[in-house]
Amino acid sequence: MMLYLDLFSGISGDMTLGALIDLGVPLEWLEQQLKSVLSGFSLRSEIVFRHHLRAVNLFVAVEDNTASRTYMDIREIICRADLSESVKKNSLAAFERIARAESTIHGKEIETVHFHEIGGIDSLVDIIGSFLGVEYLGIKTIVSSKVPLGTGFVDCAHGRIPVPVPATLAILAGIPVTGSDATTEIVTPTGAAIVATLAGSFGPMPEIKISRIGYGAGKRETHSRLPNLLRMVLGEALPLSDKAQTTDILVKPGSSLQGETVFVVKTNVDDMNPEILGFVMELLLENKALDVSFTPIHMKKNRPGTKMEVICHGKDLERLSRLILTQTTAIGLRYHECERVVLERTVVTRQTRLGKVLVKKVRDPDDRVRYLPEYEVCKKIALEADLPLKDVYSRIIAELNPLDSARGRIYKMDTGDAKAR
Repeated sequence: MMLYLDLFSGISGDMTLGALIDLGVPLEWLEQQLKSVLSGFSLRSEIVFRHHLRAVNLFVAVEDNTASRTYMDIREIICRADLSESVKKNSLAAFERIARAESTIHGKEIETVHFHEIGGIDSLVDIIGSFLGVEYLGIKTIVSSKVPLGTGFVDCAHGRIPVPVPATLAILAGIPVTGSDATTEIVTPTGAAIVATLAGSFGPMPEIKISRIGYGAGKRETHSRLPNLLRMVLGEALPLSDKAQTTDILVKPGSSLQGETVFVVKTNVDDMNPEILGFVMELLLENKALDVSFTPIHMKKNRPGTKMEVICHGKDLERLSRLILTQTTAIGLRYHECERVVLERTVVTRQTRLGKVLVKKVRDPDDRVRYLPEYEVCKKIALEADLPLKDVYSRIIAELNPLDSARGRIYKMDTGDAKAR
């Protein structure tokens, strides 16, 4: 299932939960799940109408919300909770975004950051409950509109501060935002953390076969021409544009071709020590980049430079963008969504004369299976056996792909030499 977050009037924790309940998440089930993690609260909802649009207004009644928790306190609560791994992972990620924002703003170590409003039970309910609701509905892909921001001032534990509040802005770094006519806060730090964690991409509504629509009501008077509502659209994803339709033509049922949506991130640098590039490439690949490439280019004033191109999934776009901007001298990035087709592959272990090796098992479009050795495995064997790396590759490929060898080249397995047939 795909979910589109239509943030025409912003997002907060209670708006998110209200919309999810409107989509079909049972209030009683949600409260029961949350009470296995927290205590001292109850949930209540009511139907309201904003500009004649029906919505769910959610209330979290808290017995005592005066506790100030540290980031480590919240981590402990979530880690020991009886929750699925995906709900734990997303909840931890959301609170980490808030903690990092607060630590930067207040100049403190992340472990010592104290949450005041956000550390209360209602915020824990909002964040953990949102991810429970997404899991309940079986949502796999989430796309969000640009995030609109209000103006004005709000009073908090630190005093009077401008809107958008600093924590919200820090959490939304790297995410498309836009202005609005609201004269108060319409995106809370909790709401910002939820959308930043959930959404894999941002932009217009994708092509989707709608099954349900949910509205969650906000509680503030925003003085906007728009109703203070969060709209969620749930349904099945349809092919995206001509590229996706082309992918559908290529990817047939039972085919070894697999289609997927990825992001391509690019930047150019001409003022950085080139020795650092190798380190950056390794770091990006360790952080789930699908591919990283460098291309020599000439930039303004005929300076030699390097074009960096990174391919990644949407959920990794923010993290990898931050890495590039932190680890290189780049001051900006370009990125776009695109479709790609890949061959079906799995990583398996195979026994060879050189021992057990980790290889990619790839199924070609003609259903022929071939095995491709992993570089690090071949490197280790080459060093331990004192063999040329190219010979290790040749031996493994020839032994695991005998039909390929018979068609093209004959390999002498005792020496690793090869000669043309």
